[in-house]
Amino acid sequence: MIVISVLALAFYLLAIIASLHLLLSAKPVGQAPLFACIGLALIAHGAALSGEVLVTHSGQNLSMLNVASLVSLIISCFMTCVTRRFNGWILLPVVYSFSALLLAASALIPGRYITHLEAHPQLLLHIGLALMAYSVLMIACLFALQLACLDRQLKTRKISQLPAMPPLMTVEKRLFQLISAGVLLLTLSIASGLFFLEDMFAQGKSHKAILSILAWCVYVLLLWGHHTRGWRGRKVITLSLIGSFILTLAYFGSRFVKEVLLS
Repeated sequence: MIVISVLALAFYLLAIIASLHLLLSAKPVGQAPLFACIGLALIAHGAALSGEVLVTHSGQNLSMLNVASLVSLIISCFMTCVTRRFNGWILLPVVYSFSALLLAASALIPGRYITHLEAHPQLLLHIGLALMAYSVLMIACLFALQLACLDRQLKTRKISQLPAMPPLMTVEKRLFQLISAGVLLLTLSIASGLFFLEDMFAQGKSHKAILSILAWCVYVLLLWGHHTRGWRGRKVITLSLIGSFILTLAYFGSRFVKEVLLS
């Protein structure tokens, strides 16, 4: 699996270079090299990750780094598919860089957190919804950061000359589309946990549920404020970042303490 991981990292590096070239080029350039490199990188990433997660006869190894690598793979796949429609070219180098770093970390730093999803299909549904919700809302966080950058440039009258820089209103529109989709997935994830998991609020697990619900409240407040009070700009950006921070604590906070600080 190390060989496959190295191949994935090499293709990610080529994809990062191609995306930067596409981003910085003043003249239109072909996108085929970028999509060819990232396609191979995603395939190799998926193959390497499946070898790490699918432990034969022992269950699934959902260690913190494996889950983080899986999230980065989902985000990279999503951004690659929608970047033309969402005009998210400027985010691609960041997304691919994080995927490469997390893939390298999961391959080089061993960790084990064995679960048996085949015996609990309802848990697989809950985890799948949770990962999709987190991935979409993390992409929304990236768009919020991009929106903050554009807003700052407009206020300081230092407009970027990057050819691929999207208009501020387009970024804001995509941000709310992503948050709406993420909130829907997060709602389904929380509902599936309440319906299927008897120990969702058990000792040692309750913080995940409480923080997830708190993050849901932040995002719902953001959407309510935007649609009823016309919230835009800094308030929207701040609430989006707060929601993503709380959700990250919910998903990875305790795992980081157990698998990294206390290991």
